[in-house]
Amino acid sequence: MDLIGQETCPLPEDPQLAEAASALNEAGTWTQIVDRNWRWAYMSDDARLSQGGLLEFVRVPLGAHYFGSESSHVFGTVFSLEAFSEGLAAMGPWVLADTPGGRDELRALVDPDLRDLVDEITTTDRSTAITFPIHGSYSPGGDRLTFMITAQRMRGPAGDHVGTILQAKPSAGMSVLGTMSSAGDLGHFARMQGVAKAGRRPAAILFADLEGSSPLARRLSTAGYFTLGRRLVRAADACVVDAGGIVGRHVGDGVVAFFLAETAGSESAAARACIAAARALRAEVDSVATRSDLEPGEITLRFGLHWGSTLFVGQIATRGRSEVTALGDEVNEAARIEACAGGGRALASKDLVERLEPGDSAALELDPTHVTYTALGDLRTATEKARRDAPAIAVCEV
Repeated sequence: MDLIGQETCPLPEDPQLAEAASALNEAGTWTQIVDRNWRWAYMSDDARLSQGGLLEFVRVPLGAHYFGSESSHVFGTVFSLEAFSEGLAAMGPWVLADTPGGRDELRALVDPDLRDLVDEITTTDRSTAITFPIHGSYSPGGDRLTFMITAQRMRGPAGDHVGTILQAKPSAGMSVLGTMSSAGDLGHFARMQGVAKAGRRPAAILFADLEGSSPLARRLSTAGYFTLGRRLVRAADACVVDAGGIVGRHVGDGVVAFFLAETAGSESAAARACIAAARALRAEVDSVATRSDLEPGEITLRFGLHWGSTLFVGQIATRGRSEVTALGDEVNEAARIEACAGGGRALASKDLVERLEPGDSAALELDPTHVTYTALGDLRTATEKARRDAPAIAVCEV
């Protein structure tokens, strides 16, 4: 047995299996491949990353029997004995037919907890492809999910059996999966995946909220106000994603986003991306107003931008949704800054602006060495909560 670590699996020795493995891995499928003796030959990168909790590649016991003790030990944190039993029950006729020593040899090869199932395997099934369900926990939250496995026999040029390809997918059909992913951005999905494990991550924080939302809600029909809110959220998310950020919570008419130093490349780049996203969204507001049969200027967003040196950022995945959130004093402070940015202003903290290096500040046409700041509590638009919780935070317009 050869446990493959964080590198991509080497291609199987058999040329037919190698060609299939390369193509399926390139397509990003969940694929496992066994040789003619049901020994591990390959596992795709996406399958390994999913089974590794989206944090790392799960190790692959190359050369070990697919239903042996080594396999159950490696994959036991993802798939229970029930899943291995389901797989053996479905593919047992093939496995038995591919074992030269018959049932006695197969009993010796499989995990001891599966030996009783060997006696229940029927005679050889002549089919070349089957689909069956198994249960596992392909998710950071560890929820029990149903997956569909399609197993297909592979034959060489001479018609001899060379191995079996197993492709997995969630139980949802491709129409559902396509709908869920079609509006998404692959780069944003990757950034969300990068914070599957929560941890301390320095980041720029963006808060944006619709100013004067109550009068607008009373003035517009309920359907019209809903459409307006949806357009604003879509515009906000697009600006954040295009700037390389991660979309956070949507609360009412408000949007939260994070720009991580680790994904932006530096603290300066993260600060620049945050300011750029705010400017891009502010430039989109008039277009949103026009499409909602409002006059330009009738929709105003206020922005609060801040830096979080010790943010605790991570992904929360449940059966209902997946989102990224952050905890830390700076998150609350960013909300206080945003609440004080009346009149459609974008207020950024000194902690954020002074992280800009010359190249990034020049790109923004913003010179941190010649900026004048005002304490949040001294602003005419300062809220009671801002004066209570963060009066000394220095801010400027960006």
